[in-house]
Amino acid sequence: MADGGQTAEADDASADRPPGASRTSARETVRLAVVIGALGVVFGDIGTSPIYTLQTVFSPGDPHPVPVTVQNVYGVVSLIFWSVTVVVTVTYVLLAMRADNEGEGGIMALITLLRRWSSHHGGRTAVILAGLGIFGASLFFGDSMITPAISVLSAVEGLKVVEPSLDDAVVPITAVIIVVLFLVQRRGTAAVGRVFGPVMILWFTAIGACGIAGIADHPAILRALSPSYALGFLFGHFGTAFFALAAVVLAVTGAEALYADMGHFGRRAITRGWLFLVFPACVLSYFGQGALILDDSANISSPFFLLVPHWGRWPMVLLATAATVIASQAVITGAYSVASQAAQLGYLPRLRIAHTSESTIGQIYVPWINWLLMVSVLTLVFAFRSSAALAFAFGMAVTGTITITTLLFFYVARAKWRTPGWLVVTGATLLLCVDLLFVAANLTKLVHGAWLPLLIGVTAFTVMTTWQRGRAVVTAERADHEGSLREFVDQLRSGERPVLQVPGTAVFLNRGKRTAPLAMRANVEHNHVRHEQVVILSIETEPVPRVPVDRRLVVDGLGYADDGIVHVTARFGYMETPDVPGTLALLEPADTEGPLALDQASYFLSTIELRRGQAPTMAPWRKRLFIATSHITADAAEHFGLPRDRTVIMGWHIEV
Repeated sequence: MADGGQTAEADDASADRPPGASRTSARETVRLAVVIGALGVVFGDIGTSPIYTLQTVFSPGDPHPVPVTVQNVYGVVSLIFWSVTVVVTVTYVLLAMRADNEGEGGIMALITLLRRWSSHHGGRTAVILAGLGIFGASLFFGDSMITPAISVLSAVEGLKVVEPSLDDAVVPITAVIIVVLFLVQRRGTAAVGRVFGPVMILWFTAIGACGIAGIADHPAILRALSPSYALGFLFGHFGTAFFALAAVVLAVTGAEALYADMGHFGRRAITRGWLFLVFPACVLSYFGQGALILDDSANISSPFFLLVPHWGRWPMVLLATAATVIASQAVITGAYSVASQAAQLGYLPRLRIAHTSESTIGQIYVPWINWLLMVSVLTLVFAFRSSAALAFAFGMAVTGTITITTLLFFYVARAKWRTPGWLVVTGATLLLCVDLLFVAANLTKLVHGAWLPLLIGVTAFTVMTTWQRGRAVVTAERADHEGSLREFVDQLRSGERPVLQVPGTAVFLNRGKRTAPLAMRANVEHNHVRHEQVVILSIETEPVPRVPVDRRLVVDGLGYADDGIVHVTARFGYMETPDVPGTLALLEPADTEGPLALDQASYFLSTIELRRGQAPTMAPWRKRLFIATSHITADAAEHFGLPRDRTVIMGWHIEV
């Protein structure tokens, strides 16, 4: 009876509530859910930085160690606070996240904006900056390899604090966690994602509470909120502070993720999550650790875990491990997205992509990238064996990407939004000075590990630009072999090419409508047949994340309305995976000069065998690289969703 009474009271209260209030409550619930989702994906990397940042700054193993003095602790903590404020809050949250491409963010979104600008206005500067952006995206691959290694290592190293005898187990345990992490990627994050948000809320609450406890013991540490301590440390002890910047930058790792994941959660949700929970929790942790070091300089060995009460260290190690796995998951997913977008934009070959969620299009799995990352991360773990050693390598990838993002943003602000020049110059100068100072500091660690992300970045950049160049060469060569599509159709119409017309529908995938498909030409020239209904289909990837259905298809009759041959252009965004049969089902019979028998249609693909020729199209080593890269190209039939039993593949060879 009591339960029934409570239910009735609730119903009465609901009935008395104005409809507007109910809708407002529902909207707030949805917004809260989105914020929680963002906490579980977006902030994992930057939210786990307190584990290792201060420890790395004062590490005695650093080639340029920072002496542990009262003034240096105040200066470092202040420098961390203002670095996070300027780089993350100002550069990314307040500025960069306003530059989106149809709702999508990240450095690839800026590149597509620049490409669109250069194609419309012919800006040479935009083309150069787009190339610089590709290098920034290349550095992100280095970040994707280093983040899982340093994050999981730093968490598992907490075992040494609670049980020193477990020191030798840190690397093996880390390796096992990483292997399991990559093995479960194929299952997607849809099911696990529901617990990511609550885990990260618990994480930020815990590190914030521990920080408050530390500050309570030494409240004077709050003086470091004043920028005078950061500036005094930087300019008063420049020789020490400059080298410390290479470790201070670890506090802003993951800033690019805030921007890159904007399309999944929206700017408002990410901004709220950062300003109201993540930023305060991280700041409290840094200040609490600073207070702990002031209490005893020996605490620099592991200030994050030593800040936790003795009874809570085992739970904190487990929570930290969960948080770093989430941080790794976020950056791995980011690598999938960057690789997918790069392939769509022509910087990488077509990759096999599996969508792991029916409701969230951004959740994808790219097998080739997954196994490459797993091998790379395990290699880093066994080579460096500690988070402190990896920290020297980590900063270079982060600072490079941040600097390039800042530069591209201000160019877009001036070119697209017509922001006053004096404001762009002032803002860019101030922020780039900060970014370049971090870059310069990390260059001092070049021989200590900073070379690694640069090597990864240069390698990825070389592969992507070589593929783009080789693709252009192959396209031009194919055009010579294929010939004009209009002339080919005219020859069929006039009877100049006598062929037998057979019943059924044939779909020929082609690069455009200027040239005839190699497979169709071979079918006519060698088999002397053509199908009653012929669809020449071209897939175009537009520099936007998604294309609306009403703009998906464009049909061209190729000059004749009764020959059954039409050209169809299917437009997709770079975040979409083309589904050819599903797309063709959108066509009306009036558009295709008769109904298409899609249930029995035959699909024809032209495959190209690449050979190294003597033409001076590229350097010999780049030709070898281009041909080698072509071997990872995903199966076209699978990529376009073609039925295997009705797909015909016809080969051709081209020299590059």
